[in-house]
Amino acid sequence: MYKIATLNKISQKGISCFSGNYEMVENLEEANGILVRSQDMRSMDFSENLLAIARAGAGVNNIPLDICSEKGIVVFNTPGANANAVKELVLTGLLMSARNLTSAIAWAKTLTATSDIPRTVEKNKSKFAGHEIQGKTLGVIGLGAIGVMVANAAECLGMKVLGYDPYISIASAHELSPSVQIIESLDVLLPLCDYVTIHVPFMENTKEMINKQRLKLMKKDVCLLNFSRDQIVKEDDVLEAIDRGFIRTYVTDFPNENYLDRDQIICIPHLGASTHESEDNCAVMAVEELIDY
Repeated sequence: MYKIATLNKISQKGISCFSGNYEMVENLEEANGILVRSQDMRSMDFSENLLAIARAGAGVNNIPLDICSEKGIVVFNTPGANANAVKELVLTGLLMSARNLTSAIAWAKTLTATSDIPRTVEKNKSKFAGHEIQGKTLGVIGLGAIGVMVANAAECLGMKVLGYDPYISIASAHELSPSVQIIESLDVLLPLCDYVTIHVPFMENTKEMINKQRLKLMKKDVCLLNFSRDQIVKEDDVLEAIDRGFIRTYVTDFPNENYLDRDQIICIPHLGASTHESEDNCAVMAVEELIDY
């Protein structure tokens, strides 16, 4: 009988995959396996009973891999299980930026005391006129499961899509539309794009990869989207680029106190993988990994 503990709320669809050979426990000291989503485990002490950790999500930056390696604790994640959810939100952010939807919706909500709302709307709607994405160029940085889905979907919406990923897998290359042009250098890709979206994992070599030097390479009035990790973008440099009028919109899934009062920044409260379908998919994949192990 293996004992399994959870550190976050895990979808019941995943938990139900455990057979009678498994018991759910609350005491972490007893657990042979742990299921986790976003809880930070880096300061936790692990018991000698723990054999494996499965994260119901793509990244493992909340798990101390070095300590797990020393103790022989196997760590799993669920790459691709939430890819469609993130793809759909990226497209939403892209369209919100293009059509100035957040500002327009916020303005419309102020009309509650207006006597003639239709007339006021017609008089003022030109303030929120936006752009169509058809024919515009999207640069996709990182062509893993999410990046490939974003690239393919954007192409279906009529965008020209350029991709950059020096480590693209054979599987991703097969899934990618043949019309997506692969650019071998990030510094070559950036000046060509009206929109740039980031889909790389956070590692030492991707930390602050979007910085002042790279921002200077981008087109004026570019829209930058970050649904990957906040540390991949250097915050101060993005704020400076916005203040100087180089970035039209920054769409981020990682709000902080410096972003919230900026009209040019669309802050989404880390909803990338927050769908019922995604939570189910990640939970099932994580549980199956523990069972297989």
